[in-house]
Amino acid sequence: MTFPWIVALRFLREGRMQTVLIVGGVAVGVAVMIFLSALMTGLQADLIDKTLGAQAQVRIRMPDDAARPLVERREQAVTSRVEQPPQRLRGIASWPRVLEQATRLPEVVAATPTVTGAGFASRGKADQPIMLRGIETSSFDRIYRVASRMVRGDYRVSGIETVIGKQLAESLGVAPGDKIRLGNAQGQGAVYTIAGVFDLQNQMVNEAWVLVSLRNAQSLLGLSGEVTAVELTLRDVFQANAVADELEQRIPLHAESWMRTNSQLLVALRSQDSSSGLIQFFVIIAVALGIASVLVVSVVQKSKEIGILKAMGARTGSITRVFLLQGFMVGLVGSVFGIGIGIGLSALFASFAGGDGGAGFSIVVTWPLMLRAALIACVIGVSAAVWPARRAARLEPAEVIRNG
Repeated sequence: MTFPWIVALRFLREGRMQTVLIVGGVAVGVAVMIFLSALMTGLQADLIDKTLGAQAQVRIRMPDDAARPLVERREQAVTSRVEQPPQRLRGIASWPRVLEQATRLPEVVAATPTVTGAGFASRGKADQPIMLRGIETSSFDRIYRVASRMVRGDYRVSGIETVIGKQLAESLGVAPGDKIRLGNAQGQGAVYTIAGVFDLQNQMVNEAWVLVSLRNAQSLLGLSGEVTAVELTLRDVFQANAVADELEQRIPLHAESWMRTNSQLLVALRSQDSSSGLIQFFVIIAVALGIASVLVVSVVQKSKEIGILKAMGARTGSITRVFLLQGFMVGLVGSVFGIGIGIGLSALFASFAGGDGGAGFSIVVTWPLMLRAALIACVIGVSAAVWPARRAARLEPAEVIRNG
């Protein structure tokens, strides 16, 4: 072990109480960073999953009918106003080509064609408005994960079989195996057998969605071979705007991004990031000031020993490294204890936050998070020790020894 390591360890051992206090401060700071990061990451992932679990991240559809100017003549005055025309159900005829172009983008991990339109579900005297959705089961499930969210029956929409939401099933009083009549706004329809009931953790979706095969939806809604949208899932949900803009440049259709249709959610997520980052910043400042103050006191207390070491031939660089090593060791040891406390806090929160023994969302402390927190603690320790180390290096041996 080299000279700076030996002296640094001895100084830390001699000031045991100071060392314990500052290591404890670092541990608390690291624990706060780990707990906040894990909590915010879990909360954001849960919010995004619950929001995007019932919608695609990018949706390609036909553009809206353009507004037209409406001119009114009243005696001699002429007024002009723009009136938005009513939007009719329009389909994408060349959807296989659109689907192929969308899946070529490296950010896209799943794509599915869908047919969506308003309709009615009837059973006996019960009549409920619904959102009729024609789907391809395999590709649709890669985006919405309906198969894993079935509460009764099976995820099957082939032929005259349909899958409906949990709340809609309760409203109609039906279960798998029962029959309901699905119709469009014009009253045309057919009888379907319920194959299963799903729960997408979204009440509006569970009350309205009825899933049928793509061909059946096209027939009910009067779309001959067309689809109303091509829906996409991305590797990074926060790249939705960029992907939507790129798709609009490639194809003459409108691409909707979840970030634009859910702007309030995006603001909430960014506010959480900002508040978490601000708290962690002040925690880092507090830890750095604590380490620096303790090492400054150590320089004052050990000034005579430092003067003797320099008089015996210790170089200025070696004295500087003594205090830098103290800062590093305090940061390293504090981060080890802090990681343990952070994991414990996360587990404690997860066990007590929810009435059923869970927080409602996962709080996972990952290895990258622990390594990042340890690295920050070590960097803070070394950085905070720079000024005390320079102060110790500037001490004059003769003056220090003479004045004590």
